[in-house]
Amino acid sequence: QVQLVESGGGLVQAGGSLRVSCPASGRTFNGFTVAWFRQAPGKEREFVASIWSVSTTYYADSAKGRFTISRDYAKNTVYLQMNSLKPEDTAVYYCAAGTMPSIRTEAYTYWGQGTQVTVSS
Repeated sequence: QVQLVESGGGLVQAGGSLRVSCPASGRTFNGFTVAWFRQAPGKEREFVASIWSVSTTYYADSAKGRFTISRDYAKNTVYLQMNSLKPEDTAVYYCAAGTMPSIRTEAYTYWGQGTQVTVSS
C-alpha cells in the first residue's frame, strides 16, 4: 500500500507560482509512475504531468513550459512546480501512483485526497 498526501495548494494571483508536494508513506515511489491530475468544478479529472524511471517526464499541452514535475528519492516525494499560473489552472490537484506511464486515471492505483489551487485574475 502507498499512502499519498498532497500539500502546498493555495490562492495565488495570475502570473504567480506555487509548488505542490506529494510525499508517499507505506512504501517508496521506486518503480512507480507518479502523476499529477487536476479537476475543476463541473469538469472531468484531467492529466497534468507524470514522472517515471529516474527522471522521464511527460506533460499535458496545458502544462508544457510552465509546470515542472520532479522527484526527491531521499524524501520519497514528488513535486509539481507551477509557474505563470492562469485562472484556468484553478482546480483540485491530485497526486497518483501506478505501475505504468499513462495519462488515464484508470492506470493509477493510489490517489491522494487532493489540494486546492486557486488562481485569481
